[in-house]
Amino acid sequence: MADLPDTAPLPLDPRAVRLTAVADSRDDAIRQCGQALVDVGAVDESYIGAMLERERSISTYVGEGVAIPHGTLAAKDAVHHDAICVLRFPDGVDWNGEQVTVCVGIAARGDGHVRLLAELAQILLDPDSARALRDATEISEVVDLLQPSREEAS
Repeated sequence: MADLPDTAPLPLDPRAVRLTAVADSRDDAIRQCGQALVDVGAVDESYIGAMLERERSISTYVGEGVAIPHGTLAAKDAVHHDAICVLRFPDGVDWNGEQVTVCVGIAARGDGHVRLLAELAQILLDPDSARALRDATEISEVVDLLQPSREEAS
């Protein structure tokens, strides 16, 4: 598949949004993110291992209760198309001493992760948007937040 143009919304399939997830550990949360990406056809199962490997080398916790797990560069061949997933853990997950309530998993071919991370950073750096993502209780809220309409994006 061709890379998405720079103006494209984040590649979020509503089926990859899970708002009442429960995890007993950081690794369990990462596995669930990876499985959500597998379930929408974005990645092979092997990508889940690459996500765990990335976390062992450097934490994907970004602050404000959010982690952005993603695979290693070596796993790009396991990616079928760029995609993100959003898992909300209302009870939180211990992430190396930090409390995470939202995981945004990323799968990207080539350097697509750079654009995805930049777009996510814009959302997460806005306190209102970050709070809206953490507090979302409807899939449509997450989709609207991460895929603004063309009018809003202009």
